[in-house]
Amino acid sequence: MKQGLFSIILLLFIGTHLFAQPKHEFRAVWVATVVNIDWPSAKGLSTAEQKAEVIKILDKHKSLGMNAIILQVRPAADAFYKSELEPWSRYITGTQGQAPSPYYDPLEFWINECHKRGMELHAWLNPYRVAQKFDEPLSTNHIAFKHPEWILKYGSKLYFDPGVPETREFVGKVVKDIVARYDIDAIHFDDYFYPYPLPNEAFPDTASFRKYNRGFTEDNIGDWRRDNVDQCIKMLNENIKATKPWVKFGISPFGVWRNQEDDPRGSATKAGATNYDHLYANIIKWQENGWIDYCLPQLYWRIGHPLVDFTLLANWWKKHTYGRAMYIGHGPYRITPNTKIKEWTEPDQLPKQIRVLRSIPEIGGSAYFSSKSFNNNLLGFQDSLRLNIYNKPAIIPAMLWLDNTPPQAVSTFKKSGRKIKWKSIETENEMDKPWQFVVYINEVGTTFDAENTAQIHTITKLQELKFEKMNKKKRKYEVRVSVLDRLSNESTVSQAMIVKL
Repeated sequence: MKQGLFSIILLLFIGTHLFAQPKHEFRAVWVATVVNIDWPSAKGLSTAEQKAEVIKILDKHKSLGMNAIILQVRPAADAFYKSELEPWSRYITGTQGQAPSPYYDPLEFWINECHKRGMELHAWLNPYRVAQKFDEPLSTNHIAFKHPEWILKYGSKLYFDPGVPETREFVGKVVKDIVARYDIDAIHFDDYFYPYPLPNEAFPDTASFRKYNRGFTEDNIGDWRRDNVDQCIKMLNENIKATKPWVKFGISPFGVWRNQEDDPRGSATKAGATNYDHLYANIIKWQENGWIDYCLPQLYWRIGHPLVDFTLLANWWKKHTYGRAMYIGHGPYRITPNTKIKEWTEPDQLPKQIRVLRSIPEIGGSAYFSSKSFNNNLLGFQDSLRLNIYNKPAIIPAMLWLDNTPPQAVSTFKKSGRKIKWKSIETENEMDKPWQFVVYINEVGTTFDAENTAQIHTITKLQELKFEKMNKKKRKYEVRVSVLDRLSNESTVSQAMIVKL
C-alpha cells in the first residue's frame, strides 16, 4: 500500500514538471483481437457481454484522456464485421464463418461507441496473414479454397503470397469494402508485411518470383519483395482516397527502419530485425512519396536501451516525416510484476518517454500497446495520465494535405443560467461538416488565448453544455465555442458569452 501511494505521489510530482500539454495531440490505444487479445476477453461471450466489454474499454480510455482506438478488425483473412469477401472471424464467435448471435456488427458497434465519445476509430488490418496455424479449420467459403495458388505455408502459419498480383488486388478489395461501408476514420496496418524470418527456413516464394519477377534477378530478390509491398501500399492509398478522401491511412512499423551499419541513413542501433531488410517494408519511402498519412513506429523499448534506445530512435524518426504525421508507439505491456529490467520497475519511465516526445515538434502524439495493459498495475501511470499528462482533452492533429479548409463558425450562441447552446451550419460536404465543438472558458479580466490548453473546458459532440457550479461566490467567466471538422480543422472562435458560475 505504501509503495503504491509513493508511486502515485511521485508521478503527480513528475506530471507537474512535464512540458505544457499540447492543444493538438494523438492519444491512441491498440485493441488486439488475436494473439495478445484485449477483446473479447474470453471465448463464448454473448453479444450483450461483448458489447458491455466494449463500453467498459472505451469509458476507461476516455477517462484517461485518449482520443483514438486502433481496433484489430481483420486479424487473419477474416472479419469482425459483415463481409461478402471473407468469413466471420473465429476470434469473435469461436468458429470461423459463424456470425454473432444474437446478431450484431462488432465494427459498426465500436465505431458508433467511439464517435459518441468523440474518439476516432482506426480499423487495423493484417494484409497477408491467412491463418495462425496451418492446420486450423477454415470456413468453407474462405478465399484459400478458391485460390490455393495464392497461399503459402511458412513455419506453422499460412500467408498470402505478396508476390502474386491477385493477392494485392484482393487485399485492395477488402480495404475498399471496409472504407465504403463503414464510417471509420482510418485504415491501419502494423509491422507484419512479409513475416519475420524463421531460422533455417527461407520464405517459399520461389515460384511467384519466377513468374512475376518484373526483371528483378535472384541476387536482388529483396528489392522485388520490397517493390511488391510498395505497390500494395500505393494502391491501397489510392483506393482509400478515391472512396472517401477523408479516411486516413496509417502504418505502425517495427521501431527500426535499418541499422546504420547496413545503411548510413539508418539509426545508430543494433536491432536483430528491421523493416527494410527483414519485413521488406520501406516505410520511409511511403512517407516520402505521400502514400500514407501517418507513421507510428513501435518504440516499445526503454530509454537507455543499449541496442535500441527510445530517445535515440524518436529523434531518428523525427527526421523522416516528409510532411506527414509522425506518432510513436509505447509498450506499457513491459511493466509486469516479474520484470527484471530496472527501468520498467520505475514509475517515471512512460512519463519520461512522453516528455521526450513533447520536446520534439515533429512528433504529434502517442499510442499504447495494448488496451489490457491498463487493467494492470502500471506503477501509477493511469493516475498520472488522468490527473496530469492528459488531464486536458487534445484535438487530434489536422492533416492539411487531406483538408486545410476550416468549417464555418457557430451561427448562434445563447445562454440560460449555467446552460449554453449553439447551432452549427450544416453542409453536404463531408469534409466541412461539424464534427465536434471546442468549449473554451476563462475568468473575466484574464486574457483569452485559444492556444492555452488550460482554457479548454471540453471537446464535445453535443451542441449544448451545462456548467457545474465553480465557486460559492459566483464569478463571471467568458465562454467561447469553435467548430472542428472530422479532420480537426478548427473554425474561428465565437464571440464571448458571459456566464456566472
